[in-house]
Amino acid sequence: MKTHGSYPNIRLRRNRKSSWCRRLVSENNLSPNDLIWPIFIREGKNIKEPIDSLPGVYRYSLDKIETLIEKAIRKKIPMVALFPNTPKNKKNSKGSEALNKNNLICKALRLIKKNYNEIGLMCDVALDPYTDHGHDGILNKNGYVDNDKTVEILVKQSLLQAEMGCDVIAPSDMMDGRVGEIRKALDKNNFSLVQILSYAVKYASNFYGPFRDAVGSKISLKGDKKSYQMDFRNSKEALREISLDINEGADFVMVKPGMPYLDIIKLVKDNFKIPVFAYQVSGEYSLIKNGIKNNIINEDAIYESLIAFKRAGASGIVTYFADYIADKLK
Repeated sequence: MKTHGSYPNIRLRRNRKSSWCRRLVSENNLSPNDLIWPIFIREGKNIKEPIDSLPGVYRYSLDKIETLIEKAIRKKIPMVALFPNTPKNKKNSKGSEALNKNNLICKALRLIKKNYNEIGLMCDVALDPYTDHGHDGILNKNGYVDNDKTVEILVKQSLLQAEMGCDVIAPSDMMDGRVGEIRKALDKNNFSLVQILSYAVKYASNFYGPFRDAVGSKISLKGDKKSYQMDFRNSKEALREISLDINEGADFVMVKPGMPYLDIIKLVKDNFKIPVFAYQVSGEYSLIKNGIKNNIINEDAIYESLIAFKRAGASGIVTYFADYIADKLK
């Protein structure tokens, strides 16, 4: 083999020779501005309750929330996502608690907005935290989720959350037509500046288990969600879902889960000029955390996993690592 003269003419390793050079030519970077921090809330006082299937993640009582918001602001995380753990005795077949102005989410929104305006608040619009059957909508007599009746309730839930101070309404239910109906209702009721982050591409995934533990819907879930969440064998169908939601008024769109669906994030980003968010879901988080705990991988895998979303084209990332990685990025 020749090892003298100009061989080879092009040496790509030259641009990798040192840290300063690698930083100079890096194509994708991560900052706290890319992060959305999910926070679980529950009833009670002075509670920080560990979630066994989500190591390092907790359910917090409302009196703990302001401390978390101040931490997020301090770390320059632009938005938090609030998720309720609704008590079993407040659940029913129609998810009525979703429309209670004194439910956990509404109380949290009022509490936060009273003192903090410099951070965005995102709330899911779906009924699964509130139904005794664990589904995202109303079941008909055959056990099928009734699309149109569910959308009627989701519109009311969206208006209530907007009234309480929610900045970003996030329909995560995968009902057809709900984005358009929510947008019309928001505009009609003087909430034209409230944004919609549509979970436009949400797959019927096996990676959601720990989240369902966290919000308390796993035990009660009857059957699966394959009749409304997307089939993970499909990719081009995602483009149809995105196109419909953009036309109905979505301001940003979500792909969920994240890492097993990087190809979908890229597909959406390449085809639509709209901010695309990724959700690094609970199962992904727990696999990485347990891998680190058992010395199978090291902590740098967290950063690597988040950069993967940026590389695929994600504008923002919902991740349970937000608190941790914001410190590291300093």
